This record gives sequence, C-alpha cells and structure tokens, in this order.
Amino acid sequence: MPDSLPVISVGFFGCGVVGSGALLALQQNAAAIERQLGARLEVRRICVRDPQRARPVELAPGVLTTDPAAILDDPSIQVVVELMGGVQPAGDYLLRALRGGKHVVTANKELIAKEGPALFAVAAERGLDFFCEGSVAGGIPILRALQVSLAGNRFSELIGIVNGTTNYILTQMAQTGKSFDQALGEAQALGFAEADPTDDVDGFDAVYKLAILASMAFGTRVPLDRVARQGIRNITDRDIAYARQMGYVIKLLAIARRQDDGLELRVHPALLRVSHPLASVNDVYNAVFAHGHAVGEVMFFGRGAGSLPTGSSVLGDLMEVARGIRCGGSGRVNSAGLADLPILPIEDAQSHYYVRTETADQPGVLAAVAGVFGKHEVSLESMLQKRADEQIAEIVWITHRTREGRLQAALREIEALPVVQRVSNCIRVEE
Repeated sequence: MPDSLPVISVGFFGCGVVGSGALLALQQNAAAIERQLGARLEVRRICVRDPQRARPVELAPGVLTTDPAAILDDPSIQVVVELMGGVQPAGDYLLRALRGGKHVVTANKELIAKEGPALFAVAAERGLDFFCEGSVAGGIPILRALQVSLAGNRFSELIGIVNGTTNYILTQMAQTGKSFDQALGEAQALGFAEADPTDDVDGFDAVYKLAILASMAFGTRVPLDRVARQGIRNITDRDIAYARQMGYVIKLLAIARRQDDGLELRVHPALLRVSHPLASVNDVYNAVFAHGHAVGEVMFFGRGAGSLPTGSSVLGDLMEVARGIRCGGSGRVNSAGLADLPILPIEDAQSHYYVRTETADQPGVLAAVAGVFGKHEVSLESMLQKRADEQIAEIVWITHRTREGRLQAALREIEALPVVQRVSNCIRVEE
C-alpha cells in the first residue's frame, strides 16, 4: 500500500483486557485492514489510569495519557473508542466526544443499557456513527446481524446464554459435580469471574445485555427495572443431578418474547431439554437463539468474552466507522424509530416449572401438596420422589405450562403445610 494512504485518527479510553485485545488484533492484521479500508487506522492517544502498568501490546512512546482532554479536545482525532466500563465518567466522555463531532465505538454494556437511547439520539442529530457490537456477546456479531442482515424481520423471540461466567459455573457443576461455591472459586482462580461476582452470578450483566438485544430486535426502549432478574446462587448440585435424571440441563437464560400486548423480558436459570440447541453451549461460550418471521430460527454461537474475541468486535466496529468516513456514509444511527412497548409483569409470564420440596415421609403428603397445586389451577406433568433420610422425603415436581402468579401463590400455600419442611427451589422449564 502506498505511504500516502489517508489516515483516520483514533483515541482510546481504556487499555485493559478488551482495549489490549482490540489493539493487538489491529496490529496483527494491519496490512489487510489497510487494504480493505484504503486508509490507515492510527491510534493517536490512549487515556488510562496508570501509564506505568505493564500491557500485553506494544505501544508507541507518548501515546498513553491520563488526561481525557488529550483525546476529547484534539480536533484531529476522528473516532473515540471507549472501553473503560461503568456509566461515569464514560458517559460524559462519550457525550463530549459526540458534541465535538467524533464518532464513537464502545463495548460498555452497562452504559448502553442505561443511557444508550440518549447517546444514540445525540449521534443521530450530528450525523455521527455510534457502534457497540462488543457490548453484548464478545466476539459474536449479533447486533450487526439484528440491525443489518436480519433487519427486515419481525422477531417473536430471543433466547440467549449471554454470560460466560455463569455458564462456566453451571457447566462445571454439571460435568464434575462441584458445588456452586467450588465452581465459583475455580472460575475466579482462572480469571473468568471477578473477586466480587455479583454482576455475573446475580444476573445484572445478563440483564444489561438482554436490554440491548431487545432494544435492537424490537425497536424499543427497555427500562432495566422492568426486566425480571434471578441469578444462580440458589442452584445446587442436587438440582443439577435431578435435572440430568429427567433429561434436562440448567442454564442462565436471557429471554425476550413479543406477545400481543407487550414484551416479556426475563433473566433467570432454567431447565432446558438436552436436545435444545442451547443445551450444549458450555463453559465460557455464549449463544443467542432467535426467531424471525422471515428467516425462521437462527442461532449465533461463539466466545462471549475475552480480550481478542471482544477486541475483534470492537475492531470490526472501528473499521465500519472508518468506511463511513471514507465514503461519506456516516450517521447510520436510528434513534427516531425507538418505541415504548409495554413490558409485561413477570406474574403474567407462563412456563413449565421444576419445584423441589422437602416433606415429611408419611402417607398423605403427595395428596396434600398436589391438592394445593390443583386448587391454584397448576397442573402437574411428572413427579420424582427420593428419600433424604429416615423422616424426610425430597419430591421434585414438574408442572404443565402455567402462569407465574398462580405458581407462586401455590408455593406459598404449600410451604405453609404442616407436612412440608420447605420449598427448596423453583426453576422455570423452557420447552
């Protein structure tokens, strides 16, 4: 390529796991990228907290800075790549960048889930690009598919495994018999889980990603407080074993369904038949299963996190921005079309359910519990009974499809029965 290639100048906020991955991917494939773009991507400045920290990528002298203004106030920098995480100060930096005429690429799921529509609107007003492929599923190009390749579809359903940490934990519990605490400790030792794993194991991370996916697929704003959320802390090795015995695996799912009267949005553990396409997605891998009126069923699978996989998505977005700059086709952000579809309460959602109870091991218990289910119009599909000890029986019930509100009312009454020690767990079953 000639030395006179036009240069597109870029500023990075953050050079941690994802930032280093994006820069490495750029360096390793620079010649091919230049041929594709007919331009050279030049990372002019990188804003970090600690310039002395060792990094797995070679950087030119003087490129690191601790001053955000070195990027935001530099008129030569055309694109800002934000990989800091968190809502602030990242949100303020991106707003300043957009107002200063700079295009934006980010992998910040929390920021996009909470402030995305407002930022998209500013980008659209100024004719700027704003891409966030890396915010949802690492290296899987799901957002680009929803917005471009599948944009003509009316989606009825998205179901995804979008958190690699919880998927790794549940895989280890299923394959090695580890307890939740043991599997979590191993995930932390391997760097798959943070020292404080709350965002992952309690479902917050998956909620952010589901909100972004649902917004893209259904063209609507998604208030995070309307997304039902349940994590995996209550999943035990007993639940894993019972699920296997009945032909299921347990996964943390992010589910978005379009109903006649609104959207059903929920994140929670669920039993999946071993034949389900998502059942074999193990370890830190992610997958999203979608149903569109024209394309039918499609599934996207790959590494949902990590330095190079997520860096790959960031670099792909950066190249798309560069193409827009080169051909004058920037500003492809659709913020005007966002609707405010109703989000349905979780009490109205319908599912099959797995219910594990501990009861007295005596005659009449099955009839008593089944009678309460029947009183609340919860039909039973199957039952499995094991003796826990000489006085206690453990009974697992699988219900037919029923409304969440009815099931929860039945469980409250069942737990109050004299012959029931406790309802140990209740997990939805996705057929």
